[in-house]
Amino acid sequence: MFNLHCHSLLSDGVLLPSELAMRYLDKGYQAIAITDHVDYSNIKQAVNSILEFSQKWPKNFPLKVLPGIELTHLPLEQFKPLSQYARKQGIKVIVAHGETLAEPVLKGTNHAALEADIDILAHPGLISDEDVKLAKKRGVFLEITSRKAHADTNGYVIERALKLQAKLILSTDSHSPEDIISSKELEGIAKRIDLKQKDIDEIYKNVLHFIREKEGR
Repeated sequence: MFNLHCHSLLSDGVLLPSELAMRYLDKGYQAIAITDHVDYSNIKQAVNSILEFSQKWPKNFPLKVLPGIELTHLPLEQFKPLSQYARKQGIKVIVAHGETLAEPVLKGTNHAALEADIDILAHPGLISDEDVKLAKKRGVFLEITSRKAHADTNGYVIERALKLQAKLILSTDSHSPEDIISSKELEGIAKRIDLKQKDIDEIYKNVLHFIREKEGR
């Protein structure tokens, strides 16, 4: 099982990256990405800290840690330069904070993020068919999340993604220990909104391929 969207105390989480990793290991995960929130105010510090942590994480440890960030609440024109900066520094997983209905997010954020170099569009809300097609074209994962409130549109995202054949990903978007749930619990959330086991198996296959690509395998 993999979770490529979680937060440490480097942004608004409450755990050190090492604590985060150990708790996911305890829940049976094989790989995580630490994807703390960034904008122009903190991207240099967050990227440097996350890269240093992931680079010094033992290579033979049973849980892999990928360095990531989440581009959050940006003016639309800032997605491209910030994603380019992060990628150039060596960040492997770029998440964009999508148009969740739980927060006031700028209209057009989904599209601007998808036009940038991102890997995952988090909690994309009532994403348009045009943007679902763009996600498919660019190979960007659309997130199904267990995070309270952001999860309200999971069913809509699943329905549009399956119809238009865009890739999905299951994520916890964890900020605290209580958010770190087992893979079975995460699967259960998806299944309760009509995601079939074959769809979950396809998600795991796609995510594993993505992780191996990022590791250069």
